[in-house]
Amino acid sequence: MNKTGWEVIAEVVGEINAELLRGLLEAQGIQVWLSQEGIGHSVYPVNISPLGKIEILVPAEQSEAARAVLEDYHAGKFEGMEWDLPQEPPNDQG
Repeated sequence: MNKTGWEVIAEVVGEINAELLRGLLEAQGIQVWLSQEGIGHSVYPVNISPLGKIEILVPAEQSEAARAVLEDYHAGKFEGMEWDLPQEPPNDQG
């Protein structure tokens, strides 16, 4: 499936892998759309190719930047980075 104006920049197997890359790209300001054909969203998760294959799409004008981010990710350039994460979960008790 293709969405007009969007370009497939990668295909991964498994929803966890797709969501990880979506988060990475969105953190870099890149819009992401995930497309999954087959039975991948069934009651019973399927992560075997090609049934669990997910396409990662970005707007065509962001595709070059997105590919560069994925290339850096696969080259290990994000490993060992310091992340500014909260030390404790927020207290949602009103």
